[in-house]
Amino acid sequence: MASKVIKTIKVDLDKCIACRACELACSAFHAKPRYSSVNPARSRIRLVMDFLNDQYIPIRAAEYTKAECAGRNEYTINGKTYSECSFCGASCPSRDLFKEPDSGLPLKCDMCEDVGGEGPKCVTVCVANALTLEERVIEVPDDDGKESVKELSEMEIGLQSLVDRYGFQKLEDSIARMAQKG
Repeated sequence: MASKVIKTIKVDLDKCIACRACELACSAFHAKPRYSSVNPARSRIRLVMDFLNDQYIPIRAAEYTKAECAGRNEYTINGKTYSECSFCGASCPSRDLFKEPDSGLPLKCDMCEDVGGEGPKCVTVCVANALTLEERVIEVPDDDGKESVKELSEMEIGLQSLVDRYGFQKLEDSIARMAQKG
């Protein structure tokens, strides 16, 4: 058996003050070049806000999904009612959350690639400590010669979403035209 470290960002809804510093830090970190601009639409964390009900929910971008979910449940936590979508980080067809604003490609939290060992920028800038980084070690079976399933890279996720949207043939034709132009 081998061990693997799992990193997660824990959210304390009661501590969030809706300052949106997490969104700004994330979008600046993911700007090209890094820290050159701030655009919350490019952030991998978003604050879902309902001012009338005093609800602020930081949601991290999760996996891309081709279809919207069928569930529309509501949950009551500490006397506040939340819709199921309030907690969902998926990039899905039913909303524009977690899609790159220029290309429409899905975004996913990458924990800020752990550059310099500082951890996710949203956690480091959260003055209310609503976001905390947790690490746990789990035991995983050894590979025993079988090829393990690897996560898709950011480029592969983007290409898959383009194939889902336009079809493989159109994507292939577009790439061929781009290759001819040089």
